[in-house]
Amino acid sequence: MTTIKISNSLVSVQWLKENFSAENLIILDADMKPVTPVAGGVGESIYIPNSLRFDYDNHIKDMNTTLPHMMPTPEFFQDEIQKLGINQNSAIIVYDHVGIYASPRAWWMFRAMGHENVAVLDGGLPAWINAGYKTASTLNPVPVKRGDFLSTPQADAFVDSSYMLKRLHDSNVTIFDARAKGRFDGLEPEPRPHMKRGHIPNAVNIPFASVLESGKMKSTSELQTMFEKYKENQKIFYCGTGVTASIVALAAHQAGYENFSVYDGSWAEWGMEKENYPIEK
Repeated sequence: MTTIKISNSLVSVQWLKENFSAENLIILDADMKPVTPVAGGVGESIYIPNSLRFDYDNHIKDMNTTLPHMMPTPEFFQDEIQKLGINQNSAIIVYDHVGIYASPRAWWMFRAMGHENVAVLDGGLPAWINAGYKTASTLNPVPVKRGDFLSTPQADAFVDSSYMLKRLHDSNVTIFDARAKGRFDGLEPEPRPHMKRGHIPNAVNIPFASVLESGKMKSTSELQTMFEKYKENQKIFYCGTGVTASIVALAAHQAGYENFSVYDGSWAEWGMEKENYPIEK
């Protein structure tokens, strides 16, 4: 059997089918229910064969905060990933049931812990089904043998509110908000209770849906055009909880950019009624 090294952070279902028998391939179902309605999607109990569950919404997250699915400590992440039988040389494909929604967050979590041999399945489970490939009705059981995955935290992959406050007026930094324009402008209510409306000062709105087309990532040239104006700047992405921010971060990565971060707390932290962070509308 062969082993593979992933050369792109986005792979097609055809690529996955062709490399399905690779010895070091790991397929992770990273699905979670969207907070706001998203078109398309496949229901539960349908999976790509050999999938393991990667649940950062309920399990692989910081359990010591009320903020949703925050990045856990490197030690906790390493332990949970080893339990899934994932190794240092594993080639990891993450997908979700919507197309591209929850999977980029999982991709970025692995990148943040130093594992670059990971990619998002473009189009996710819907694209796999539309291609006529076989599905499974159950997930694979967790393997008995632990993997040898090691966390190697990357500086500023995820950043916090204090980091954000120091860079609000830095002309060399561009902050991107991946929420819908109505939420960015403060015209639509937040989907979570006890939240203020508006956005982080000086943020640029790139709604996550604008980098997608029919559940897949737009072309590299289209993405490059979107980010051209900000190409020299460090980029920080946020959204409601750090999920859809990772979609736009993946888009920037596909456009050829490396110098970026995801604000982990995102609006769930910044916009809390009890907090006093600066806000624009």
